[in-house]
Amino acid sequence: MPDGTPHEPTVFLQAVIDHPNIEVGPYAYYSPLAPVTDAAAELAPYLYPGCPERLVIGAFAQIAHGVRFITASANHPMGGLTTYPFRIFDMETAGKYLEENAAIGDTVVGPDVWLGFNAMVMPGVTIGAGSIVAAGAVVATDVPPFAIVAGNPGRVVRWRFPPEVIEALLALAWWDWPIEAIRAALPALEAGDVEALAKAEP
Repeated sequence: MPDGTPHEPTVFLQAVIDHPNIEVGPYAYYSPLAPVTDAAAELAPYLYPGCPERLVIGAFAQIAHGVRFITASANHPMGGLTTYPFRIFDMETAGKYLEENAAIGDTVVGPDVWLGFNAMVMPGVTIGAGSIVAAGAVVATDVPPFAIVAGNPGRVVRWRFPPEVIEALLALAWWDWPIEAIRAALPALEAGDVEALAKAEP
């Protein structure tokens, strides 16, 4: 906080998530309104150990209060005549149901993505590096890198940078640098100076 008091609810996700189906990059954080008791269950309430899909959250992702990832195992069976999930009540017979969910694939959040208040990410979506998902957006399709997505259904409303800057940033991939190099490059990152950032590349 401005007075130096720690904001208790804000947590680095690598420190608080121990889930076999969730992979988290360094410095990705979650900032809900109340202290976290189970970040994995809050963020991905239908992702259970042993599900056929994963949630991958990239380095330096910023996740606001109320964000939810509705992963593939939240789906009901849609290949037959009913959507009632009979097989989840007898998992020994759930093979086809699990295969249907597995085909949807993983949900992937790229590095340096900002997910705004109450955003919802649907199953199997990939959100590209550096994108912004506006508050309350429902993202049901893949998001290109450095796009700004808003609405329901979520759609690209504009781009953060011109195409040549996006290409340069993806090539530099600063989020993969050692943290000391990132700290040294903060003036370039904060000023939006791609040339200076390129000169700072380790």
